[in-house]
Amino acid sequence: MFKSDLQNCNSSFAKNTVIYNRILDNCSIKVAVHTMADATEVLNNVKDYYGKVLQSSSDLKTQACVTPGKALNKYVTSAISDVHPEVTARYYGCGLVIPPGVQGARVLDLGSGSGRDCYALSKLVGKSGEVVGVDMTSEQIDVANQYIQYHTEKFGYDKPNVSFVQGYIESLVGAGLQPNYFDIIVSNCVVNLTPDKKAVLSEVYKVLKPGGELYFSDVYADTELSDEIRKDKVLWGECISGALHWSTLHSLAKEVGFSKPYLVTCSPINIDREDFKQVLGGAKFCSATYRLFKLPEKYKKVSGGQVIYNGEIPGHEDTFQFDYKTELVLVTPRVCQVKW
Repeated sequence: MFKSDLQNCNSSFAKNTVIYNRILDNCSIKVAVHTMADATEVLNNVKDYYGKVLQSSSDLKTQACVTPGKALNKYVTSAISDVHPEVTARYYGCGLVIPPGVQGARVLDLGSGSGRDCYALSKLVGKSGEVVGVDMTSEQIDVANQYIQYHTEKFGYDKPNVSFVQGYIESLVGAGLQPNYFDIIVSNCVVNLTPDKKAVLSEVYKVLKPGGELYFSDVYADTELSDEIRKDKVLWGECISGALHWSTLHSLAKEVGFSKPYLVTCSPINIDREDFKQVLGGAKFCSATYRLFKLPEKYKKVSGGQVIYNGEIPGHEDTFQFDYKTELVLVTPRVCQVKW
């Protein structure tokens, strides 16, 4: 039942509603444990894959890291088009991780790679905002750092509002990032690459401000993956072998202290290579974008709330799609009930 739904998950929001509800109602809550004994080996393999094996997006062997997300508004399209071509050429992502309404925000990008999303965000947050990218791969950090001045001048800023830190997303505070500092944290097809997803979410929670948001795209599986799949280095590097089961995100978010995850978009990932299909068996995969919130303490026990949308988000003056099933419409008076 679930697998057939997943194959059609991008056909309409109506079908997405059925999929999402069945996921929450029917799947068992399990915490995926990576089967490689040495997590350092996993990280080194990923660094090698993204630093040496892949030189551009054309070197990818599956569509997992190039699956499109939702349609872009004119502001995001313009920001992405202004990013330097070399930075864009080394971009790997499975969705769109630029939430609306980021003007003046402090944004952290997990696994920022060559810096495409960081530079697009640099334009969108404006000169009063700040963007930090963190990545463990020196080759990617080197590419990103080369174009700081280029984009500073391109956007007409007096000084850079973007910087890059080489470090591990499993240890953000250890990489020098301040606790309770960022308004928004984004990630584009990166969490699946880490052997310790809970550590990543825990570190994200630490450096987010109360009221802050984790807005990220990643790859998810419709089943718990076997040891054989988990140990495939190429499929791990292609963002497949490290994919979480849908339910695991919900359990980990709750353990760490986040709000429930809100599904924004979902698109199926097609695996075309026969050798990969043989390893994966009947497992199905999709790219999904979620938003999670670090609620202030006073709101953690509140079961719901009311929102009046004033239309002040650029590009969303008439309507704002909070998640796949909640649309806020500029109608006076318009009161929308939101379940946290």
